[in-house]
Amino acid sequence: MSKALETFLEASEKKIFDVNHHKTILNNIAKYDAKVIEGKQQFSNLELAKTRAAARKQKAIDNLEKYLIEFESNFIKRGGKIIWAQTTEEAIKESLQIMKKANAKTVVKAKSMTTEEIDFNAELKKNEIESIETDLGEYIVQLRNEAPYHIVTPAMHLSKEEVAKTFHEKKETPIDWTPEQITTYVRLQLRQKYSQAEVGVSGANFLIADAGAVAVTENEGNGVLSMAFPKIQIVVAGIEKVVPSIFDMELFWPLLSTYGTGQNITTYNTIYSGPRQTGETDGPDEMYIILLDNGRSNILEETEQRRALSCIRCGACLNACPVYQTIGGHSYGTTYSGPIGSIITPYFKDTNEYKHLSYASTLCGKCTDVCPVKIDIHKLLLLNRGRFIEKGLSTKAENWVWFFWKGAMLKRSKMDKGGAKLKNFMLKQFFKKQWGERRDLPQVAPKSFNQIWRERKGIK
Repeated sequence: MSKALETFLEASEKKIFDVNHHKTILNNIAKYDAKVIEGKQQFSNLELAKTRAAARKQKAIDNLEKYLIEFESNFIKRGGKIIWAQTTEEAIKESLQIMKKANAKTVVKAKSMTTEEIDFNAELKKNEIESIETDLGEYIVQLRNEAPYHIVTPAMHLSKEEVAKTFHEKKETPIDWTPEQITTYVRLQLRQKYSQAEVGVSGANFLIADAGAVAVTENEGNGVLSMAFPKIQIVVAGIEKVVPSIFDMELFWPLLSTYGTGQNITTYNTIYSGPRQTGETDGPDEMYIILLDNGRSNILEETEQRRALSCIRCGACLNACPVYQTIGGHSYGTTYSGPIGSIITPYFKDTNEYKHLSYASTLCGKCTDVCPVKIDIHKLLLLNRGRFIEKGLSTKAENWVWFFWKGAMLKRSKMDKGGAKLKNFMLKQFFKKQWGERRDLPQVAPKSFNQIWRERKGIK
């Protein structure tokens, strides 16, 4: 058993019986579901919008090299600098070189799952650089020394009382502070950091090829402030974030807002096209974009699974997934949790270590139903399982079980051999752990349906 699987099982076991956790999550997801219904009303033909978005993203992924080169060329024309990072280590190394050159001591960081993927904050801390999360949800989980719980809403697992307790313990604020008071306090704290920081860091919701620009979506204005104050801006983005045209934003922004938070459009939708130009009053003196591969090429090689790279990170599949709702985001032990994370993580990381995530699904299809870019998520999870077997990543015990099962299924005489007693013994020996300690294995009946049918018909 891999270490990641062992951790996953232990964390899942703990969360399954956490009543307060379930209450908080189901309450927050219920609010989300209600808002999404409202958000969908803005589309006169939602299915057509989803179909067009799926086609645009598929086109971008199928022609990724072309659009990335176009993006790079157009961004450089505006004075920006592109850095290609094959791995986490390369991305961190390049980021640190930029910061050390600027003698940076403080970094303000807008919400970015890609920086979470490369463990950005921890690496800066090792180099005595303070990295401050400026998104409220990210700020809260940073105070708690936790990873984001959810792709869109990092602190979804916390009630307002738990958030107040966190600030009371970490910042000595009153234990009975309201969300509004906490928000005001955080805003005042961050204002000072924006003006002090030498470097601002963000992710990218989209990379626009024909404009050579970065599109960032947010609700708090922290992304804009992280860009406006520091002299140096670093954007860390996965290579799959590219879209062909700036005109695609009129399609992707409303879909991302509706399926991400239930809004018609998020409060701030900003396009950055490089460092401050002559005559402009705002913006950084230098702007770098680190284009991160980090395993994305591995999934790009797969004919079917590459569709997962079309994901726009709205988080809808997480909210719909019964497994995610039960075990929570932290149980996955990865940056990208839920159904979409279960597809891509085994390609981004050690496949043998994380292949179990593709089995952490009921394959009910709810994730596919809610995807705004029509990714067949449950189908890709199933294809992942088959791919892992083709690579020889299944255990010998599993291979033997399926070998005998296949033989029995292909021939009635073999299926009937041994009787119920032997079959029940075999089930107990091979499937007890997989079935779970708290469930009784089904009992094989003394006679099969085939045997009963033959007796009634008098067939020997």
